[in-house]
Amino acid sequence: MAKKILIIDDSPFFRGQLKLALGGEYDVIEAGTGAEGLDAVGRDKPDLALLDVVLPDYSGFEICRILRESESNNLMPIIMITSQDSQEDILVGLELGADDYVKKPFNERELLSRIKNIFRRIDRNRNANPLTGLNGNLEIQREVVSRIKRGVGFAVIYADLDNFKAYNDVYGFSNGDRIIVLTADIIADQVVLFGNPDDFIGHIGGDDFIIVTTPDRAEPICKNVIAEFDDKVLHFYNEGDRESGVITTTNRRGETDTFPLMSISMAIVTNERRSLDNYIEVGDIAADVKKKLKTMPGSNYFADRRGVAR
Repeated sequence: MAKKILIIDDSPFFRGQLKLALGGEYDVIEAGTGAEGLDAVGRDKPDLALLDVVLPDYSGFEICRILRESESNNLMPIIMITSQDSQEDILVGLELGADDYVKKPFNERELLSRIKNIFRRIDRNRNANPLTGLNGNLEIQREVVSRIKRGVGFAVIYADLDNFKAYNDVYGFSNGDRIIVLTADIIADQVVLFGNPDDFIGHIGGDDFIIVTTPDRAEPICKNVIAEFDDKVLHFYNEGDRESGVITTTNRRGETDTFPLMSISMAIVTNERRSLDNYIEVGDIAADVKKKLKTMPGSNYFADRRGVAR
């Protein structure tokens, strides 16, 4: 279904120009006054508004302010339209919550690019993990499938934490969230230092992360993530637990269980020695590697190297 764009402008000629430029890709709704625009927002629920600064009843700034103060409309993207080459108008609009601006007369290609960029950013934000801000499952799948289709060499690293549930049980969920953010930050830092500029980082959910890189960069990334994690995670335990190297919990039967301090396991899957044809296959191989890793104490990485070299 095409996205809906509301044009709020008192010039029928300019609304016609905009409708001609946008009509091929979007459903266009028109309003000639600020009041009509506010009615259209409530009635038609547009995905984006193009809002002229100068209107016969309200100013565009006032409309922008009203929309941003409304709980039901405050997230709708707004692009301000101005015929005046005024930096002050632009700043006022942005300060009131406008997402972007265009000047009259507009460049059709520029306008379409700005609109597409806003919608693309919104889609990315919707798919991102709310705790870490990293890409979620849809973007992860797209990235892996893209590399498969391009036929490039790649390595997918699946990382998850060992004994994380026990830590949550003892130290609480808020501290558990701090560990998740710490892990995301460590992964991001080490990918910058030891990966490639176009490497991808995703957050599957909970304590599960993914990195998409090239085969030559996978092991350096894993080694340095493990070193940083093992050092920094100790600061999230009390002194007694750090010294003993274990934490103690009580299970549902009232029995005492002990668990080692948290560690990180990193499973590497590459297409160096085998052809990987789809995202599910990559995940299945990673699951096998993770089973092996879970039998090993402490933080470890392991690369699947099965298959025949091509």
